[in-house]
Amino acid sequence: MFNIYCVTSRILCKEDFLHRIEKIALSHPAGIILREKDLSEVQYRQLAKQVIQICTEYQIQCVLHSFVDTAIELNAAAIHLPLPKMREMTDMQKRHFKIIGVSCHSPEEAREAEKLGCTYIIAGHIFTTDCKKGLPGRGIPFLEGICKSVSVPVYAIGGIECNNVRSVCKAGAKGACIMSGLMTCDNVKSFLTNLKGEASL
Repeated sequence: MFNIYCVTSRILCKEDFLHRIEKIALSHPAGIILREKDLSEVQYRQLAKQVIQICTEYQIQCVLHSFVDTAIELNAAAIHLPLPKMREMTDMQKRHFKIIGVSCHSPEEAREAEKLGCTYIIAGHIFTTDCKKGLPGRGIPFLEGICKSVSVPVYAIGGIECNNVRSVCKAGAKGACIMSGLMTCDNVKSFLTNLKGEASL
């Protein structure tokens, strides 16, 4: 099964952020990763409480991002981290989470993240995307290399759309993470339905 996760961005969002989150949750992706790197930890905690409430209502997995202590305080089961933050996690902190994701940009990083105890990896950016303006995508061979280097699931991120999602599947990814598409599309349900449909062909 090919899973699709939403990665949030208030900056890109075309409408009230929490209203968009509710629309996404209603359309049932595999989960919502609350990224929002520009916020302080205090600001992030307040937003996380609201997003967790929406995800709980619609029975969607909420993955918090970067702030380990806040995630523990909010009893989050899942967290996503940059590799440097994963390196800093203690074994006691790791035990609080059922799911620990790490962003990786090379097979070497992916292998290190797996050894440190992550349960999944996000690899990117695969295709050209507005989120990384001026930087070319790393491409499908890069994704294949990451997938072959680890035994944990790998999720692709970066410029993934209906016209290229099948190549992501064929490369060995277990799913895709979508940011700008889900933050800016006119119809969330149609966007997710079409993407899932293409991925399953």
